[in-house]
Amino acid sequence: MTTNSIPKIVVVGGGAGGLELVTKLGRKLGKKGKAEVTLVDSTHTHIWKPLLHEVAAGTIDSHEDEIEYLAQAMCSGFHFRLGKMDQLDRDNKQISVAPTCNAKGVEIIPRRTFDYDYLVIAVGSVSNDFGIQGVEKNCCFLDNTAQAEDFQAKLLEAYFRAHTQEKPLDEGQLDIAIVGAGATGVELSAQLHEVSHLLTAYGLDEVKPADVNITIIEAANRVLPGLPENLSAATQKELEKLGVTLLTNERVTQVTPKNIKTESGKVIPASIKVWAAGIKAPEFLKDFAGLETNWINQLVVKQTLQTTLDDKVYAIGDCCACKWVGFDTNVPPRAQAAHQMASLAYKSIRNQMAGKALPEYSYHDYGSLVSLGRYSTVGNMMGNLSKGSLMIEGFMARMMYLSLHKMHQIALFGFFRVGMLTIANLFRRSVHPKIKLH
Repeated sequence: MTTNSIPKIVVVGGGAGGLELVTKLGRKLGKKGKAEVTLVDSTHTHIWKPLLHEVAAGTIDSHEDEIEYLAQAMCSGFHFRLGKMDQLDRDNKQISVAPTCNAKGVEIIPRRTFDYDYLVIAVGSVSNDFGIQGVEKNCCFLDNTAQAEDFQAKLLEAYFRAHTQEKPLDEGQLDIAIVGAGATGVELSAQLHEVSHLLTAYGLDEVKPADVNITIIEAANRVLPGLPENLSAATQKELEKLGVTLLTNERVTQVTPKNIKTESGKVIPASIKVWAAGIKAPEFLKDFAGLETNWINQLVVKQTLQTTLDDKVYAIGDCCACKWVGFDTNVPPRAQAAHQMASLAYKSIRNQMAGKALPEYSYHDYGSLVSLGRYSTVGNMMGNLSKGSLMIEGFMARMMYLSLHKMHQIALFGFFRVGMLTIANLFRRSVHPKIKLH
């Protein structure tokens, strides 16, 4: 059987769900010559998105935790193609990938097209600034590795400047304001508190931790508004112990280079501002190829994860809008949802290839975990929001939080390799600084 005679499966987007799916398809179908499996992504590497706040703080080095798509493809039986999909021809079952340019703007890869029999769109989400004045220009975002690394560079630059200047600190010079008290904003604030102590310990002792004021601004009436109230209360208590200022019921109306203004009239000075207040699917998906989308550009899918207007096009992860069975809402944009969707999409494509009925997706919420760095971890297990859940804190919660990343790694590498990586990481952390210092 020639390559051209077997089904072509194209997965666009190498995030948590997309990479797990293409890895499984490659191992089960690609290596056995049952399908030609291709991953298309605009970057060379993958990092688990829940780790981006640690990359931003510098408590992990992205270059040590990232996965090379080409290496993963070689080991797992799929092809990797660098580029960003920007067009879809559903009639001819073909995607078009925009030209790729280097840092100097020189084209290195021309526009290409890829045929498919089955297409999976897994391009994730980006921050939603809701059109608020000054957000795009004056705030940092943590949607990808490059943005997280830019934030860390900006943070270090601010510290070095403050450490060497001869005059007193200006108002808000080292203050950090985070808009959005979801998991990203909360976890980032705790990491930044730890960083303020680490940088002093590593010799930037002209700057004291007390010189760094961290503020979280949230429009809802509590932190972690999408999670159970007991988890929110426990998290707020821990943040207050760390000295993080929490401003709830405050809606941001404008962001300037020096401060953030709210609807109630508050002005929060901050040199570094982070926007973590909401998500949307990438802008190019809006009205993409005639497919049905919602108000935040997500592709609307059936319970089979097929798009409503094309059964050969699937969408998984943050970029899709899928009904949460039993609830009057869509499946939340979480890593566990992307993992579950990847597993079901694999079964669906296999069944569709064999002419069998497709399974339907029902999201199972196994709870939520929020890490406050080395200070605390809180969470709830068996997270049925309608019936309550078991609250966990401390060591047990921390171990379960760390296991989430291990489960993602196991899906990509298998148990043995993850065990070796864990041992290697323990040795590496014993000799490397606790924070990235450049």
